[in-house]
Amino acid sequence: MEPTIFTFAGQLSAGYRGGLWDFYALSNGGFYMAPQTDEPFDVRCENGFEGRLSACALCMTACLYAFSHLSFEGGELAWTCAEQYHLLREHMLDHRESKSVLAAID
Repeated sequence: MEPTIFTFAGQLSAGYRGGLWDFYALSNGGFYMAPQTDEPFDVRCENGFEGRLSACALCMTACLYAFSHLSFEGGELAWTCAEQYHLLREHMLDHRESKSVLAAID
């Protein structure tokens, strides 16, 4: 799952060049991961969204993309990723950049 998230982060932002990541467990049972940086990222999505996101918001977006993508693979991992997508999306709605993340994943 991690390589898929790293790949989506790189596809969403040309400025993402790897690095150390932190994992965050959410109170609703979900999780996400984000790089250890305070630098914002310029983001461009295939759906036409363009904007600047914090590292946290970029990686919530990358995790949502990855969870969605992997949810179509079938099997137990697909069910887990579908559940994680919904848990992270629910959590993300309280984030200060939620409107931008929603625009990026729409």
